Amino acid sequence: MFRFEKVETASFRADYAKHADFCELFEREMKPFYLLAFLLTANHQDAEKCFAAAVAEALEEPVVFKEWAESWVKRSLVRNAIGIVSPASPRSGDKRNLWNRGQNEAPGDNEIDAVTQLAPFERFVFVMSILERYSIWDCSLLLGCSMKKVIQARMRALRHGSNPDARFPEVEAPVSHCVALA
Repeated sequence: MFRFEKVETASFRADYAKHADFCELFEREMKPFYLLAFLLTANHQDAEKCFAAAVAEALEEPVVFKEWAESWVKRSLVRNAIGIVSPASPRSGDKRNLWNRGQNEAPGDNEIDAVTQLAPFERFVFVMSILERYSIWDCSLLLGCSMKKVIQARMRALRHGSNPDARFPEVEAPVSHCVALA
């Protein structure tokens, strides 16, 4: 009446990312990963610490599907940056650097520097919710605060972006859907 089939589990483990997969990912996406760490920390030394911690975590044998490895690394970078900067803390330090440290400016440098000029909490909310498209809920969980506080910080960051001296990259997602949550 009932027929049970033997489930093959040998290929199941093959779908998980291995050290080689993470090494390849870090090599291929090093610049965008470092840029994310820098945008969050606004400091080259802290960005390097954040990046190194994410590499170390990836080499600790995480159980991550290959298809999710890139988003896992980005989330690791965000978590490590939060630990380094403590953006929700009123005492979070202000050791900001310019993106190119006095070298030749490239297109996009002004936008990067504009993001780093935001206050730490607003910067984290901006990068996480606008650039990385985390939900308000995810931001509140990762930052350890209410959704209302995230929404308010997002609005302040976007208002700062309307300043002609602070040029942010064009944003597709309208903010109006967040206002209803406040």
